[in-house]
Parts: sequence; C-alpha cells; structure tokens
Amino acid sequence: MRLLFVFIGILFLQINGFANTPISADPQDTFPVPANIKNQLFYLQRTTNTNTVVYALNINAKGVLDESTPVKVFWIRYPEGGMQKELNFIQKAFAYGTISRKNKDGSFTIQLVAYKKKEFILKKSASDNAYKLYTQINNKEAEIKRIFIKIDPGGTLFNPNIVYVEMKGKEANNKPIMERFKP
Repeated sequence: MRLLFVFIGILFLQINGFANTPISADPQDTFPVPANIKNQLFYLQRTTNTNTVVYALNINAKGVLDESTPVKVFWIRYPEGGMQKELNFIQKAFAYGTISRKNKDGSFTIQLVAYKKKEFILKKSASDNAYKLYTQINNKEAEIKRIFIKIDPGGTLFNPNIVYVEMKGKEANNKPIMERFKP
C-alpha cells in the first residue's frame, strides 16, 4: 500500500510539471529578459533588483552610427511596468556608463566605467555586416549578450560586495559561452 502512495505521488509531480523544477535557481535565471529592444547589444542585471541596464547601438536620425557615442545606455525598469529611463549623472559617470574610442580599422574600443580592465570591441560582423560587441570570454572572442553581477549584502554604493560577474555570449559558430569571475 505504501508503494502505491509513493507511485501516485511521483505520478502527480510529473503530471503537474514539478518533477523537473529545480529546487533553487540562480537569480539570473529568474530575471526578465529584455525583448524587442531596437539595436540592443547586451544587457546587465544585478541581484539587487530586476531593473536592467541595456547597452544598444546609438544610431542617429539618419540611420548612421553616432561615432562620438557609439553605445547608448538606459534602464528598463521592470518594477515600474517595463518603462525605459535614462541613466542619471552618477550612474553614467561611476557605474554603468561607457568610454569609447575609435580604432584605426573603424572599430571602437568600449569600456564600462566601473570596470575598465575588460575591453569590448564594437565592429561589424563578417557574417551579416551588422555591428556587434565582442570581448574575451574564457579566452575566446565572443559576442557579449548578458552580464550578471551577484552582489551580497554589505559594501557601499561605490564599493559593493561583488561575489562574481557572469558573462554570457556566443562564439563565432553560435555556440553559447559563459564565464564567471570575481573582479
């Protein structure tokens, strides 16, 4: 009789979809993913909340890349209905803004103001001639798609307690690639 109850319990879990539900998931696996963002290069999220920073090509009214500021950065405020909002001065200057310089080959070197050790290269891809943002992930050139920052309590506004940074992207063959590191 006991075996029958165990079998019925397992059957119930499978029918209701609970059998494959992970017991715990990383926060980044539960956060919303920006969709239908024009010219999006990648997005950045942190454990503090679901607000998302989007990095997109800065295309002017004529449909041409603005070479003085090739990447524009803005928030998607999911708790506020998914509204887009500009970064404030502090956020641009110290946290999520970018620094860019044009290279001789027409590409751009992009750095995040908060972590200048990691360089990104904005260039046209060979496959479709569209601008993409590339960086080294696990010592391989990859198109960056997402950065997630796990922050533990403690630290300060200008020096948070960062547990790890997770970068996800795809290699030239479209194979997903991921790296976690402590900055």
